[in-house]
Amino acid sequence: MKKLIFSFLTIASLSLAACGGDHQHNQSENTGKEYTSAYVCPMHCEGSGSDQPGKCPVCEMDYVKLEEHVKDGHKH
Repeated sequence: MKKLIFSFLTIASLSLAACGGDHQHNQSENTGKEYTSAYVCPMHCEGSGSDQPGKCPVCEMDYVKLEEHVKDGHKH
């Protein structure tokens, strides 16, 4: 059990390190409709985004208004 927990923590740490930890990504990656639609998936799943409220077809999270999603400084 300890080995499993250690493996999980190691993978999680490596994932955060690869991402940079601050969730900032190359701006050229953020031009798709999953970032620019009126309603976006909070997880920015590839192929998501809509002009109407609804659910993400990938993760099934509720779409949020883009203006609400970015108003607190959330950006990529």
